[in-house]
Amino acid sequence: MVAQNGKDLLVKVDMTGTGNFETAAGLRASRLAFNAETLDVTSLESGGWRELLTGAGVKSASISGSGVFKDAATDERVRQIFWDGETPAFQVVIPDFGIVEGPFLITSIEYAGTHDGEATFEMALASAGVLSFSPDQP
Repeated sequence: MVAQNGKDLLVKVDMTGTGNFETAAGLRASRLAFNAETLDVTSLESGGWRELLTGAGVKSASISGSGVFKDAATDERVRQIFWDGETPAFQVVIPDFGIVEGPFLITSIEYAGTHDGEATFEMALASAGVLSFSPDQP
């Protein structure tokens, strides 16, 4: 993969529950992280080396982002998802790589502002089910 513009890493939310994805408005920075817990099966027969059980453990992903408050339809949708505790589908578009899609729970939303600046927000999401990956087609 060659160098990409950070602005092309997009976080999208399903606006209606029907696969109608729109980019979360106002985001200036976003991050996607994948994690996999390990299951240690080391024994006396391991020869002093740790052994991990293949395919075991819990996989998870997290999304975080920050930006400016724009009071757009996506801002309203994100707030409502948080208050209702829903886990709708989100997409993360990774330029020249692919799209990660699946259910996420919004675990936090923070709003901030100063007297001489714009209102900003930060949000964090945690995966809430199976995620899919669709690679970009050349």
